[in-house]
Amino acid sequence: MIGGSDTPGVITAPPLIPLSALLLGLLVDWLLPLDIVSSLLSFWTRVIVGLLPVAAGVVLELMAAHVFDRAGTNMRPWAPSLHLATGGIYRWMRNPMYVGFFTMLIGLAIIFGSDWTFVTAIPAALVIHYGVVLREERYLERKFGENYRRYVASVPRYGWPF
Repeated sequence: MIGGSDTPGVITAPPLIPLSALLLGLLVDWLLPLDIVSSLLSFWTRVIVGLLPVAAGVVLELMAAHVFDRAGTNMRPWAPSLHLATGGIYRWMRNPMYVGFFTMLIGLAIIFGSDWTFVTAIPAALVIHYGVVLREERYLERKFGENYRRYVASVPRYGWPF
């Protein structure tokens, strides 16, 4: 757990989780190749198709960072939240950075033809959800109370309404 008492106490720096999933997926691909993605799509097709989610993920990250900057709050989860970030992309989803991380991860899995990265993305998503997102939500509710509860009631966690 990282951070002090006025932080969510997330288990690690969030970008390390999808990065670990990518590195582990690539390692297992090297040790036990399945070659499913590679057999379905040529290298250049994988690059073109994979760049779309990578670019979308980068855009989500930049949009989220811009909102945090404009709100005057810390983006790093081991630093205290100073204000709720509810504008911009945060009007449509509460966790665009994490959606962006995994969108980029899927794009990189396509580009590298890494079958195992698709597999390692699943436990990584669970680690982000339980070890980061739920901890952040509890922290933000404690810190911002009713304002945060109203925000949660009106904006879906990951952008989809279920």
